[in-house]
Amino acid sequence: MLLVIDVGNSNIVLGIYDGEILRRHWRVSTDKSRTSDEYGIMLQSLFSLASISFSQVKAIIISSVVPPLTGVLDALCRDFFSLPPYIVGPGIKTGMQIQYDNPREVGADRIVNAVAGYEKYRSSLIIVDFGTATTFDYVNVKGDYCGGAIAPGLAISLEALFQRASKLPRVDICRPPHSIAKNTVNSMQSGIYYGYVGLVDGIVERIRQESKEQPRVIATGGLAVLIAPESKTIDEVDELLTLNGLRILYERNR
Repeated sequence: MLLVIDVGNSNIVLGIYDGEILRRHWRVSTDKSRTSDEYGIMLQSLFSLASISFSQVKAIIISSVVPPLTGVLDALCRDFFSLPPYIVGPGIKTGMQIQYDNPREVGADRIVNAVAGYEKYRSSLIIVDFGTATTFDYVNVKGDYCGGAIAPGLAISLEALFQRASKLPRVDICRPPHSIAKNTVNSMQSGIYYGYVGLVDGIVERIRQESKEQPRVIATGGLAVLIAPESKTIDEVDELLTLNGLRILYERNR
């Protein structure tokens, strides 16, 4: 079995693959203060609930945008699984041309998503990943990673509004009943929700115009299912895109 680990700023998503079949997957909070032993104990609990043993794991691959945790999880793999993990970064084989001024600057998660998306659709793509930051990545019809855009994530935008506006409360992220709201909570939800839908559709349309192609638009990440129904440009939601990309990269580098 293959253990895939995607480390984001807000969440760590883990999955267990048996060949191409995803047996189980989990989403846990990212905590930079945890040690490798603490993460190991957490994994033991998750594996136990899924009736999976550490000895069944024969390989591990990690994608991380949180540098302090990369070393922690590397130690976890070596101490608990006796396995050196593959870590997505410079030197790993992607099978994809990276057309970026400095390819080392591209986040590992963005490359993983691009690889997974092109492997699945074999067409030009825009991948929108709703994480702590929302990223827009364009892959052309030849399968080259061409760059994209980064915007503040939905959650941190809402948190900034609460922190900087003294009279505004902290509210949940949800689709409001109306765009013309009748109270402060719904007004904030309307502004952040429909404003964000507009941001997504606006950036996607600009990328389409510049690309001179008609790329398929794939959404992934924790909040994709919330935004996609109202978006005019998102064609499909694939919540497991990053995990599948890690599996593909492992196969290309094993």
